[in-house]
Amino acid sequence: MKIGAAALFGGVLGVLGTLCFFLAFATDYWLVASDNCGPTEMPKTTQDENGTITVLEPVSPSSLTLLHEGFFWRCSFQVELSAEPHLATLFSEYSYVAIHSTTIIFFFRGFWTVLMILALLCAPIGGFLLVCGIPFYSHKLYRVGGALLIAAACLFLSVLLLYVMWMELVDVKRYILQEKGESCPGADVQIHYGLSFMVAAAAVPLVLTSGTVFMCVARALSGDKL
Repeated sequence: MKIGAAALFGGVLGVLGTLCFFLAFATDYWLVASDNCGPTEMPKTTQDENGTITVLEPVSPSSLTLLHEGFFWRCSFQVELSAEPHLATLFSEYSYVAIHSTTIIFFFRGFWTVLMILALLCAPIGGFLLVCGIPFYSHKLYRVGGALLIAAACLFLSVLLLYVMWMELVDVKRYILQEKGESCPGADVQIHYGLSFMVAAAAVPLVLTSGTVFMCVARALSGDKL
């Protein structure tokens, strides 16, 4: 009875964590950034009798360029200056165009994508083995399935750590403005970890705990059969 309850608990955590992994992989909110390199308001000027033009107010941005991207797509669009970046990417009424970012996949994040795909393979295969092991209470299938879940959690954790290193150590501001060239050298860029990153970070302990539970269940079953 205790073994069955533990297996059920581990299964629920494993399913939730695996779904979060797939959600993080399929969505494009790992990086959220905004910059003021965009349309600007026209300056207010005045002209005296001699024809001298005086600028009354400096040029200021009229909107922000909001960007969000994942491992496959990079999307950018214009939002109001007061918009909250995370909410604007999810509930924005503005139209925008998503461009397939092959540069990110093959050059910047190719290695991360390989690790993520391996994790996404390990998690469902481990879950399948666990389902196969339930009718017969096979400790071998439980052990292998638990090990695959732990491997998936470790692979995803590696992806998260590499991503944090890239965000903190690389000149991400220059990366954000790369498509605009030298048009806005003094642009103010705000960079945030996106919701996809947060979902992936929440999934790691779920899958790791699930794999550990099933390893313990396998050990208990193995002891019962001795």
